[in-house]
Amino acid sequence: MPISIPHPGVYVEEVPGGGRTIRGVATSIALFAGWAACGPIDRTEHVASFADYERHYGGLDARSLLGYAIRQFFENGGVDAVVLRVAPGVDGLVCDASDPAFRAALLAAFGPGTIIDGVDLFNLVCVPGLSDAATIAALQKHCRDRRAFLIVDCDHGSTTADVVASLAGKTGPDAMNSALFFPWLRAPDPMQQGALRDFPPCGYVAGVFARTDIAHGVWKAPAGSAAVVKGGASPRVAVGDAQGSELNTRAVNCLRTFPGRDTVVWGARTLDGANDQGSQWKYVPVRRLALYIEESLARGTRWVVHEPNGEPLWAQVRLVVEAFLHRLFLQGALQGSSPRQAYFVRCDGTTMTQADIDNGLVKFVVGFAPLRPAEFVIVQLQQLAASGRIPSPCREP
Repeated sequence: MPISIPHPGVYVEEVPGGGRTIRGVATSIALFAGWAACGPIDRTEHVASFADYERHYGGLDARSLLGYAIRQFFENGGVDAVVLRVAPGVDGLVCDASDPAFRAALLAAFGPGTIIDGVDLFNLVCVPGLSDAATIAALQKHCRDRRAFLIVDCDHGSTTADVVASLAGKTGPDAMNSALFFPWLRAPDPMQQGALRDFPPCGYVAGVFARTDIAHGVWKAPAGSAAVVKGGASPRVAVGDAQGSELNTRAVNCLRTFPGRDTVVWGARTLDGANDQGSQWKYVPVRRLALYIEESLARGTRWVVHEPNGEPLWAQVRLVVEAFLHRLFLQGALQGSSPRQAYFVRCDGTTMTQADIDNGLVKFVVGFAPLRPAEFVIVQLQQLAASGRIPSPCREP
């Protein structure tokens, strides 16, 4: 039908756009699992503040590390958490991560068709106080399946002399989706009139991860002088330069206090990041950036399902994926002085066989050049004699 226009002039008509875009997913939704005296056990709850946790689970309880860890997460910059209450056996019976029944109930909540399977998205996983190697290895596998990252606590009694021995069983095939932090932290306990108490580092560290993601992006290492641990915490064990260097090469991330400064996270290695491993997933920000890209692409290309599988579709896939990676490049997330050096996307006859096409498969290959953290700063000093002249880069006339 012809459009009826009442009089001469300019008319604006909105029409639906045909373009598609890939939006990056959130990067620091933290899943916390632990015992609490009350709250739902048949589902998880999203909490956006510690006040939310208090409403659902009753707040701090001196018998449990869970409430403290969530409080420390929000104090250090966390904004979004998912809580899983693990309460095996009789309701109200106190248990913690050292209890085999707790660990069995924890693992039962993961996997297909379980409570955690019903959670749409989480990126970080924390089980305050958990140090059992077999349980950690199982959680590493679950995290890899869900594109999440496990923050691992060391043993409470670990020292610089024995923490490396505690890595046994925690550096398996899925270790790249986890990182271990040492030592526990000592901080005032509001449930004991401010008396000092030891706490596992995972809640603090998860908050630092979230704060760094918000300020700089998931590609920035959540470590260094800006990765300050808030809440009046100090390391239970002092770590010196020589000890810290040795632990860093073994993929143990230290929390340290330097003279005149606050406690900071001083390491960003995955549990696959020991020097003798030679892993491409050596660094926490590199692995987490890869997980971010994978999850964003997996969600952002769902529209491809049931589309005609041919060159027009492949061209659209290349277009939207390249646009997503180009935004990362412009944000400074990738290496290279040009997009060509920073990433590539292939989706064509070289990534699929005719059998793939006949079976309805669309395969595309993405490569990216991640930024790696600067762990070592080399300063070269040259001493000049009193009568010497400063070398000039310019030739004297």
